[in-house]
Amino acid sequence: MDITNITLWSETVAFPILSVLTLIPLVTMISVMSTSSPAMALRLGFVGAIVTFLLSIYLLTVFNADLPGIQLYERYQFLGMTYSVGVDGSNILFVLLTTVLALLTLIYTFTARHVSDRTHIASILGYEAILLGAFVAMNAMQFWLWCFLELIPVVLMTLRSGSSQNRRWVVALVLQHFSSGLMMVLAGFLMLGFSIMLSTDVLSFDWLVLKESNVKHEYATLIFFLLLFGFAIRMPLFPFHGWLPVVAEHGTIASAGIFLVSLKLGVYAVIRFLIPLLPEVAEQWAWFVIMLSLIGIFYGALLAFMQINFRRLLAFAIISQTGLITIGLFDFSIHGMEGGITLAIAFGMATAGILLSLGMIYKRTHTAFIPRLGGMFDTNAAIAVLFVICALSTMGMPGTPSFDGIHLLIDGTIQGQGWLIAIAILFGNVLTVGLLLRAFQQIFIANPKRFQGPYVNVHHASSQPSPRNEWIITIAICGLLITTGANTSPWLNIIDQSISATSSGNSHSSTESPHPDKLLATQYIISKDN
Repeated sequence: MDITNITLWSETVAFPILSVLTLIPLVTMISVMSTSSPAMALRLGFVGAIVTFLLSIYLLTVFNADLPGIQLYERYQFLGMTYSVGVDGSNILFVLLTTVLALLTLIYTFTARHVSDRTHIASILGYEAILLGAFVAMNAMQFWLWCFLELIPVVLMTLRSGSSQNRRWVVALVLQHFSSGLMMVLAGFLMLGFSIMLSTDVLSFDWLVLKESNVKHEYATLIFFLLLFGFAIRMPLFPFHGWLPVVAEHGTIASAGIFLVSLKLGVYAVIRFLIPLLPEVAEQWAWFVIMLSLIGIFYGALLAFMQINFRRLLAFAIISQTGLITIGLFDFSIHGMEGGITLAIAFGMATAGILLSLGMIYKRTHTAFIPRLGGMFDTNAAIAVLFVICALSTMGMPGTPSFDGIHLLIDGTIQGQGWLIAIAILFGNVLTVGLLLRAFQQIFIANPKRFQGPYVNVHHASSQPSPRNEWIITIAICGLLITTGANTSPWLNIIDQSISATSSGNSHSSTESPHPDKLLATQYIISKDN
């Protein structure tokens, strides 16, 4: 283990911040379930979410983007098991995204019917804790265990708050896909650990040990595909996407924000475990992943155009976006990988905003069918602004973080894959954005094509979200997208901290890149602006 690349938490802060960050929502969840007052449960939930969010902001301030390696590292051993956590440029922004969307999800449910459901509030807090634990885990089996525990809040929220009568069937479908993915990932991790044991006589699943072992795995290709397919289900990458449109259509939008973060858990797993631990095999089979990603980009966009249910439309748009992100990760150039991570964060925030806006629409109209909607802009300005800003953010509009993310992705793709792939990426992204803007026109501008009922365009009832809460969510998400988009250098500096080391170990980036000194993406942004 390379100790020089590790900075212990005691060298930076006065308490183990990463463990505390995970424990706060867990403790709050227990407190919520222990109280008998719905009002008190909601207050406790907000306090826990706000404290966790503020602590994640503090985490970002103490993180040193100029210091290579894992920071704020914690490692404990008990009963023969190892618990280790840490952050670097690969995961710290995912931590912040989780705390932001968990808080906004609670704000969204503030005056909804779920406000008196202690189990639902506790599930959101538990979901947040599980995602935080998974994002900071530096042990493969520890990461797997958090992913396994994720099934609990997913099942509870779908059964109790889903908008369909077929909730049990939806839960069965989710369990079928997630469990198969978990089993493949478990098999891959076990094979990694035991292959090291054969050479060193030590069984370990610690990420640092796995990365520094330099063991030639006899079944490296099999391990790669087990992990790839397992993570692909979570992303979801074509053709492992079948569960997402169903869950989007029949699940609960009340937990949409935090659920969308869990989709990025698969992207993060590729960044953390797949590419660094099996770099040679990952580069060997990169063409296969890029081929699936390209198919997914156009498949998702074209299927989205065919949808009249706005939930399914967004689900297929997410599948298309996943293809963009995956191409960047498997490009193995600094620009491509940095663009992929930047887009993962930006798309996570933007698609959460779109789905929350669709949830507000559903509460007013009780329908998810686009032909029954229309003319909602005048009476629902907050929802319209949130939808259109987030839709434009997925396009790479100047002033949003995805603008630089798309440019980095295209630049890396041109270097590594050629112009044809880059043009295909641009065309696929335009298709995805076109369908979202088309949905905006049909929902907010055009007249309804079908008779829906007297409650369309009527001011919402008191049981529905108040305008104040809607504007809070709109200002928060749009403000984050615009402010970070105006200056993405802090994001890119953080991501560079780990991406440079990841890509430098691959022959693709070192032999084909025209930048032998591994030009960082921040330098690219400066030169582009000039």
